[in-house]
Amino acid sequence: MSPSFRRQWIESNNITKRNPKRAGVLALFYPDEVHITRLLLILRKTYPGVHSNQVAFPGGKIEQGDKDILATALRETHEEVGISPSNVTVVKELSEVYIPPSNFMVQPFIGLMTSAHSFAIQESEVERLIQVPLSDFMDNTNLFEQKITTSYAKNIDVPAFKLNGYTVWGATAMMMSEIKELLEQVL
Repeated sequence: MSPSFRRQWIESNNITKRNPKRAGVLALFYPDEVHITRLLLILRKTYPGVHSNQVAFPGGKIEQGDKDILATALRETHEEVGISPSNVTVVKELSEVYIPPSNFMVQPFIGLMTSAHSFAIQESEVERLIQVPLSDFMDNTNLFEQKITTSYAKNIDVPAFKLNGYTVWGATAMMMSEIKELLEQVL
């Protein structure tokens, strides 16, 4: 799900020299009340910034008190959607993804919850929850390309997911693509 222009940009730029900030995110799978497995995404609030009003996984930047980047992902998930780290079993660390516009290196993790839980969104950061049925996430008809303009490219085609009426592209789509590939190997 990484567009060719992005791969070329990454290859021609030394990311280490940019000293990226670090962040951790959690791809959380859980059963709903009727036992349908869902993947949790959030819609970010609209704010003056490069990731305003975008679909993402819960998570955020590392803070001084965090033991490691996994602790960051779990803490931020708790803050943003109200799920206690003790209710999450982390099963897989995924590939890091560099995000050029915000200069973040993001470490995603896959987490599972074994029972339905109620969520409590952080009103200042999260506009809404997007609870995607696993069957929709795995359905290839929800993959498409869309023209977008970013802070570093204009009017380009990017691969994306269309889930619950939302377009998921960029770093989140790249992480989701890796998850989808892993799940296709075991389902």
